[in-house]
Amino acid sequence: MDVLCCHGAGRTSSRTWTWQTWLVLFICLYGAGVARAQVRYSIPEEMAKGSLVGNIMQDLGLDVKRLKSGRARIFTEDSSEYIGLNADKGTLVVKERIDREELCAQVSPCSLHFQIIVENPMELHRIDVEILDINDNAPAFERKEIRFEISESAPPGARFSLDSAKDPDVAINTLQTYQLNPTDRFKLNTLSRPDGTKYVEMVLQIALDREKQEEHKLILTAYDGGTPQKSGSVKINVIVLDANDNSPVFSKSVYRVTLPENASKGTIVLRVSATDADQGGNGEVTYSFSRSTGSSASSLFNIDTFSGDITVNGMLDYEKVKHYEIDVEATDKGGLTDTSKVLIEMADVNDNAPVISIISFSNPIPEDSAPETVIAMLNIKDLDSGKNGQVKCSISPDLPFGIKSSSTNFYSLVSDQALDRETVSEYNITITAADEGSPSFSTNKTVTLKISDVNDNAPLFPRQSYTVYVVENNSPGMSIFSVKASDKDSGNNAHISYLLDDYQVNGLPASACVSVNAESGAILAVRSFDYEQMKEFHIRVKAQDGGSPPLSSNVTVKIMIQDQNDNAPQVLYPVQTSSSLVAEMVPRSADVGYLVTKVVAVDVDSGQNAWLSYKLQKATDRALFEVGLQNGEIRTIRQVNDKDAVKQRLTVVVEDNGQPSRSATVNVNVAVADSFPEVLSEFTDFTHDKKYNDNLTFYLVLALAVVSFFFIVSIIAILSVKCYRWRRERMFYKSNGNLPVIPYYPPLYADVGGTGTLKHVFNYEVCGTTDPGKSDMKYATPYSQSIISLDGTQTLPHAQRDKLISDISENPTDPYTPTSSLVQFSPVYMWETFGYDFLLLVQIPTLVNSEL
Repeated sequence: MDVLCCHGAGRTSSRTWTWQTWLVLFICLYGAGVARAQVRYSIPEEMAKGSLVGNIMQDLGLDVKRLKSGRARIFTEDSSEYIGLNADKGTLVVKERIDREELCAQVSPCSLHFQIIVENPMELHRIDVEILDINDNAPAFERKEIRFEISESAPPGARFSLDSAKDPDVAINTLQTYQLNPTDRFKLNTLSRPDGTKYVEMVLQIALDREKQEEHKLILTAYDGGTPQKSGSVKINVIVLDANDNSPVFSKSVYRVTLPENASKGTIVLRVSATDADQGGNGEVTYSFSRSTGSSASSLFNIDTFSGDITVNGMLDYEKVKHYEIDVEATDKGGLTDTSKVLIEMADVNDNAPVISIISFSNPIPEDSAPETVIAMLNIKDLDSGKNGQVKCSISPDLPFGIKSSSTNFYSLVSDQALDRETVSEYNITITAADEGSPSFSTNKTVTLKISDVNDNAPLFPRQSYTVYVVENNSPGMSIFSVKASDKDSGNNAHISYLLDDYQVNGLPASACVSVNAESGAILAVRSFDYEQMKEFHIRVKAQDGGSPPLSSNVTVKIMIQDQNDNAPQVLYPVQTSSSLVAEMVPRSADVGYLVTKVVAVDVDSGQNAWLSYKLQKATDRALFEVGLQNGEIRTIRQVNDKDAVKQRLTVVVEDNGQPSRSATVNVNVAVADSFPEVLSEFTDFTHDKKYNDNLTFYLVLALAVVSFFFIVSIIAILSVKCYRWRRERMFYKSNGNLPVIPYYPPLYADVGGTGTLKHVFNYEVCGTTDPGKSDMKYATPYSQSIISLDGTQTLPHAQRDKLISDISENPTDPYTPTSSLVQFSPVYMWETFGYDFLLLVQIPTLVNSEL
């Protein structure tokens, strides 16, 4: 919007355009880029408080809403506020009583200059209010009476300087004319100074005669030009003295001198000189300041009465008064005087530093503020003139800010780079204003600018992933680990919440395994972990700040389950059964170190918790056997002799290496004999008792199961079972009542190079009866180590068993064929468990009467 210059209601005088007018026009045009309008009003002085000055809402094109939202206010450079702003009505009103004479003295025109500032966006409007003079002051003289002593010899035309009246008003309202009464002896001569002020002299028209009239009384009246006209008067008393023919005469009618404003007190400005042609006392001249000299000049300068030296008597200031005019009188003793003028021009000295005023300051500003954002509006003023008053404004070049001049004496502090609160959160900006005087004066003003935070940083974890170790069988709710993220932002933008990404962990949601504390980032176990079921799993934790929109980052946590010794060893071999007793046979010819058998055990734990050791806990004869600590091999530690008992029972303890350790116990039966009949004779009583007890328990359970399960089965199923039992009884009758018990051997324990854990031994074919004396053994081809059943049966392969049955059928008269009773066994079934093949024998022995 272009600059608008308008005049409010008031009275203006028509004058020729001077250089001051062109200067004002140039300033208006120069400020067009910043001030949206310039308005000028004219009001008379002495208006009552609250009187309307003008309507800026209409003149500036602003509405009340804009004035309120922009926090419109008035700024004056000298901090005096005579004019107030009524933002509710958009008008300017008189705030304080305005006395034009007090405000501007004799300066005309008298104007108030101030700015109206509107923010968001920033606007600056210049307002000029001209104060019009009213005739509120009458001319006045400093003295009530003027006394002159005039020699009677004073010639006609002699001049006598009279006091000048003072009227603070200006233009037509100020002093206009003087009138002297009576005018029979004296007339009044009115003169004007270069600045337009008037002063008067009383001129003698007719020579005085003391003998006729010794004293003359006159009245001098001063009139202004106001309406109504006002006046002031002073009495003049003229005393006629005796003759003094010559008056003093100055060497110059006007003295001119230039004086720097920093001249110290006592400095001689110049010397005035006057001469008097008379001799004696009438020729002695004294000097003084004329009464017409202003009080300000007479207080700042002093004149020596006898020498005429004018010296500095006070503090001079070019910024207050730029020139002085002094009327000097030379008076002889006869009362004759002469008057001369001394014109003192003040020279400016750079004695004022610039003054910095902050009009508006936006603090803090967000860190995402765009370059060229206005931060502050400044007003810088220097009271000096010329180069001494020309000011340059600057700040440190290291700061991301700049200073721009918006108009005369007005500057804007703007940002010229991108800001980052995380790098610098606060700036101390020192504004320097320096004039161009010599020496130069400068002023510094420091403002503190805070940068407000914007959510431009996501939370960050110190590492991309973590590995955590947790011992199994932990308590639910136990703290496993704690993640911590940091955010460079501040306030709510740096408040971090921790979330668990709920994705699958071994087929389960991650929340079923762990939880995360939203505030602390602590990872808690939801359940108890089992190393044997799950050895490790991964979770992902998200850190999210409280900004809008929120920012986040993720971290992966690998949780490793550590094994705990919570599983006891499991014995795989020898298999412990309750239906029959299995024994390892050791020949009496066995040497030292003979491998009897090997205890095989496993532990599902890991590490040292699965390291197994074997110890012999109990033994029938501890001096005969030992157990390998690491491999579990049972060997003889001395030569077997005939005195060793046939039945040997060993108790082996298998322990792991955990803390505390766990163990398992296995019983190993060893038969020390060279033949099966010897073994059977040793274990006969025990075998029959055990068989009886086992058969009794088994048939009780079987009877209960048959009654419950086969009650609803048809008669055909019963007949089929009967037929099946009849066929099996016939087969067992032919086999002398014995079925082989085939033991389980774990794989990979074969003899390797003669040093394996199990050696090749021999297999036997055995026929046994209830009478040990009628049992027999038949040597067969070597197989893996033979096992004897302590209940009177032999372990044979299937092929040899079928061959044995066939031989018995073909030789029914064999002396070893039982004739009294047989032991009956159930069929043989093969199960597969734990990856190994097990041959399980379910034995159901029954005594069959020979009559059947």
